[in-house]
Amino acid sequence: MMREQMRPVWVIALREVRDQFRDWRIIFPIAALTVFFPFLMTFTAQRILRFVEQYGANVVAERLVPFLLLIVGFFPTSFSLVIALETFVGEKERGSIEPLLNSPLKDWQIYFGKLISSTVPPLFGSFLGMSVYLGGLTGRVPLPEFEVLALVVVLTIVQAVVMVSGAVVVSTQATSVRAANLLASFIILPVALLIQGESVVMFWGDYRVLWLAAAGMVLLAGLLVRVGVAHFQREELLGRDLDVLNLRWMGRVFWAQFTRGARTPWQWYRLVIGDTLQKMRPAIFFAVVLAVLSIVVGTQLVRDFFIPLDANNLAEVEQRLGMVSANWEALTFRLVLLIFWQNVRVMLLTLVLGVLSLGILGVLPMFASLALAGYLMATLGANGLPAWQYTVALLLPHGLIEIPAVILATAAVLRGGALLATPTPGKAVGQVMIEALADWAAVFVGLVLPMLLLAAVVEVGITPRVAMLILQ
Repeated sequence: MMREQMRPVWVIALREVRDQFRDWRIIFPIAALTVFFPFLMTFTAQRILRFVEQYGANVVAERLVPFLLLIVGFFPTSFSLVIALETFVGEKERGSIEPLLNSPLKDWQIYFGKLISSTVPPLFGSFLGMSVYLGGLTGRVPLPEFEVLALVVVLTIVQAVVMVSGAVVVSTQATSVRAANLLASFIILPVALLIQGESVVMFWGDYRVLWLAAAGMVLLAGLLVRVGVAHFQREELLGRDLDVLNLRWMGRVFWAQFTRGARTPWQWYRLVIGDTLQKMRPAIFFAVVLAVLSIVVGTQLVRDFFIPLDANNLAEVEQRLGMVSANWEALTFRLVLLIFWQNVRVMLLTLVLGVLSLGILGVLPMFASLALAGYLMATLGANGLPAWQYTVALLLPHGLIEIPAVILATAAVLRGGALLATPTPGKAVGQVMIEALADWAAVFVGLVLPMLLLAAVVEVGITPRVAMLILQ
C-alpha cells in the first residue's frame, strides 16, 4: 500500500530532476563547482600541508584535509537553495505549476516529490566534487580515516536536507521569488555559522561532538519536513496574493492570544496561564527529562576533564562566601539586579535559538547550565569532598526556584516548535508562529520573570548564609 502511494512521489521527483539536468543555468554552476573547486582545494591543501610541516604542525595537517573536504561538499549544496526556492513559488510565477496542483495527487505526494527533486542534483554535485578532491590527494597526502570520511558525508547530506527542506517551506509560503530569496538568508546564514562551528570542532579533534551535531541536524531536518507537510495546501498556494506587512493584524493576533479576553490579572492567570500550562505538559515533561540528563552528562565529564582542588581553592571559596555574607546589606540590591538580568538574557537567548531551529537549539542554555552544575558537584566529589553538602549549601536554596523557571521557559520554546510542526487548518505559518510567541510571552511574563526575580533575591540574601552555616 505504501509503495503504491509513493509511486507518484518518485514520478514527480524523476520528472523534476530530468528537467533540472536539461537546464544549463543549473547544470553549469554545479559542474563548475564540481570540477574547478575541488582542484583548487587540492592545490590549497598541498601548499598548506607543506607549509605547516616545516614547523612540525602535523596535527593541523591531519585535520586540514577533512575540513577542506567539508567545504568542497558544502558549496554545491548551497545551490540547493536556488532549486528549492523555485519549486513552488517560481513555477507559480511562471504559471507552470497549475497542471500539477490540479492533478488528483495528494498534497504530501506533491510536496515530497518536489523535496526529493531539489535534493538530488546538489548532493550529486557534492559527492562528485568530494570524489575529485580525494582523488587528487591520493598518493600525495595521507587521507582521513574511514570514520572521518563517513562523518563528513553524513554532515553533507543532513546539511543539504536541512537547507532544502527549509527552502521548500519558504517556497510554499512566499508569494514571490524575490520574497523567497530574501527569506532564504535566514537559512544560509545559520548553516554557514554551523559550518564554522563544525570546522572549529574538527580542528579540535573531538569528532563525538560532530556526530551529536549531525544527530541534531537530522532532527531539525525531520521537523522542517514535518512543518512543510503540515502547512502545504495547494488551494492556498494557487489563491495567495502578494503579502503585505500588516503590523496591526500581527499585533491583534498576538494580543488576542496573549490575553484571551481576560480583564483582570487574576482572570488572566486562570484563563491564559492555566490553559497554557495544561497544553505544555508534554513539553514540560520532556524538558524535565532533558534537565536530568544534562546533570548526568555533566557528572560524566569529570572523567575527561578532571580538575584537582587543594586547600587554597577551598579557602578562597569560604573567604568569598564570608565577604558576601558580611556585606549583604550593601550588595543586595545591585547583585539581585545583576543576577536577575543575567538569567533573563539567557532565557531570551533560549527564545532566539528556538525560533531559529524550531525549538531544538532552545534547549542548549538549560542543558549547558545544568551540565556545568553537575560537573562542578562531581568535581568536588572526585576530590574527596562532600558533594551533596556543597550542592545543598550553594545551589539548592535558589535552585529550587530558578531551575523550574528555566524548565518552564525551555518547555514554552519546545512547544512553539511543536506547534509549527502540527497541521493547523485555516491558519498560516505566520499566524501559528505569532500565537506560539504569545503563549511563550504569557508564560515568561506571568511565571518565569517573577520566579527569576525571587530566585535572585534568594541567591543573594539566603544562599550565602545557608552556605556559611553548612560549610563551617
